[in-house]
Amino acid sequence: MARPILLAVDDDVNVLEAVVQDLRRHYGSTYRIMRAAGGQTALDTLAQVKARDESVALLISDQRMPGMTGVQFLERSRDLYPDARRVLLTAYADTEAAIQAINSARIHYYLNKPWDPPEEKLYPVLSDLLESWKGDYRPRFDGLTVLGHRWSPRDHEVRTFLSCNHVPYRWLDVDGEEGRKLLDDRKMDGEGLPLVLFPDGAVLKNPPPGELAARVGMRVQASEDFYDLIVVGAGPAGLAAAVYGASEGLKTLVIESEAPGGQAGTTSMIKNYLGFPQGITGAEMGRRALLQAKAFEAEFVTQRATGLKIDGQYRFICMADGRQVSSHVLLLAPGVQYRKLHVPGGEQLTGRGIYYGAALVEAPTCKEQDVYLVGGANSAGQAALHFAKYARKVIMLVRGPGLAATMSKYLIDEIGRTSNIVLMPNTQVVEALGDEHLERLRLRGQNGEEEVKAESLFVFIGAAPRTDWLPPSVLRDEKGFILAGPDLRSEGKLPSEWREKRDPFLLETSVPGVFVAGDVRYGSVKRVASAVGEGSIAVQFIHQYLAGF
Repeated sequence: MARPILLAVDDDVNVLEAVVQDLRRHYGSTYRIMRAAGGQTALDTLAQVKARDESVALLISDQRMPGMTGVQFLERSRDLYPDARRVLLTAYADTEAAIQAINSARIHYYLNKPWDPPEEKLYPVLSDLLESWKGDYRPRFDGLTVLGHRWSPRDHEVRTFLSCNHVPYRWLDVDGEEGRKLLDDRKMDGEGLPLVLFPDGAVLKNPPPGELAARVGMRVQASEDFYDLIVVGAGPAGLAAAVYGASEGLKTLVIESEAPGGQAGTTSMIKNYLGFPQGITGAEMGRRALLQAKAFEAEFVTQRATGLKIDGQYRFICMADGRQVSSHVLLLAPGVQYRKLHVPGGEQLTGRGIYYGAALVEAPTCKEQDVYLVGGANSAGQAALHFAKYARKVIMLVRGPGLAATMSKYLIDEIGRTSNIVLMPNTQVVEALGDEHLERLRLRGQNGEEEVKAESLFVFIGAAPRTDWLPPSVLRDEKGFILAGPDLRSEGKLPSEWREKRDPFLLETSVPGVFVAGDVRYGSVKRVASAVGEGSIAVQFIHQYLAGF
């Protein structure tokens, strides 16, 4: 298989040679290093490479070139290789143009010349970009295959599980030509869909998450019975707590019933998170945090927490497989899920055209279709921009008069610049119609009711906390959000459940030694950065709690 390509572009022969040598020295064993002496030459090279069906991982171009600037080249290169990482080399005087190009040409980074020493100024940047590119890269396939029906809820669940846990796979429709051929080649009758087929010939039929997780190499059982810290949830708050707890010497177990990154992990692109000027996908953020926590020896198990028991100074988490683990201290960060769309037809068509959250695995199946989204917050805006890359048209259904009150300005501006996104204010879904899958929607808007053809509806309304498995001793508000710290007081008094002589710590719940962080906490700010902050500072209160033993 041909190695992915790194292409360097500069009209200055000496600078181009220096770039190529530095790239070859560090990346030559993994990537094929190519060069071009100008923008048009580089575009011609990319066209030839595209015709050979080869992959391009990174483009690094000088800004000041005759005939075509680096920004112009990188912008035009997106037509040929939209997923390649784009880096602009600039002189200090061109810094402002480089910053503007982050939006106009969607460059991923700019580097000021000179970049000596490359070990400090070049390789860390490029390596980070290449790791990100590899997360999206799908080489010629020789791995896991999922075979199922597009309109099957279980098929959707399996694909989402694999995608969010960064397990490469290809999906084939059992009714398609390639899917039928695979069944014939494997001499299978298609019973037990969805099927998960492995390169060694093994087949799992409609596998539950635990069985699938174990088969693809994920840990499903804890290695110990007792830990210093148990974290329930692997969203931004839980991952931050795992990183800080494990890095500070706490033996840490993270119980993740979903993918790393939680609800944020389904976000197509987060562009207002500090330190990522080109943006970062929720899945990529979760992947990086997972690797970081594991580097500090935090342990992860794919299980579903089903109960919490308190026995003196020990806190026991019961899991879906019947096992339990214990600790002195527990952090609850199970996150939230989108609220259901309670309209006629909504329940029976869930997973058959109606999806909650971004459901990124469905995006490629929406080519040349009209996609409907319900919601007006940031998550809906990010999803709309993502689906706009595939769909013929994305229609945003917003109950209010517009987006200004619920969405960040940068997203509103970008949506306004995207020609195939249409906003329908003061509009709501009143009925979902279809037999085997979603076929039509009945909408109520400013001009009354109308029925529209629709095969895909993605819902982003409200937040329902995942706390129904907790005992009554963990106090919550009427919606299920967990009370902690000062919010435990009512009319100045702590609840009768609190029997300690001290006040609860800031993020401590009504049960001593049980803390909460992230979206599931009452009164939390529903932003990724806020969740990360809460997860990290919770560890400081955990240390204070443990110091009392």
